[in-house]
Amino acid sequence: MKKHLLAVIFMLSAVAFVQAQNRQAIINVMNTQREAWNRGDLEGFMQGYWRSDSLMFVGKTAPTYGWQNTLNNYKRGYPDKAAMGILTFDILKVDVLDTKNAFVFGGWHVKQATKMLEGYYTLWFKKINGKWVIVCDHTS
Repeated sequence: MKKHLLAVIFMLSAVAFVQAQNRQAIINVMNTQREAWNRGDLEGFMQGYWRSDSLMFVGKTAPTYGWQNTLNNYKRGYPDKAAMGILTFDILKVDVLDTKNAFVFGGWHVKQATKMLEGYYTLWFKKINGKWVIVCDHTS
């Protein structure tokens, strides 16, 4: 009985450790995105997204499909470093749902020279080829 109990405790500890590693990997993706944004590097920012025509970004007006289309929209909305301002995230929730899927919820803030832009985001992260990437982004 003690052996079975120890085995269960060990398995639960291993699962918790993997969950914590995955959670930190997702936070690292978002930190890398923030750093790229704040350098004025939209292509670097986009590395956190799934490079696929199936990427879905839902903004204020309509969904956008595809990595390149999403990048093009960012370039139109934020044409230079001044427009990009300084980005910060409030990561309010990271739920690692299983070994390949996670849900992230939080707030975003862009401080420009004369105004503050802000809103909320919900992100679906998926682990593809060993790397966590955003496959669906709903940002308001």
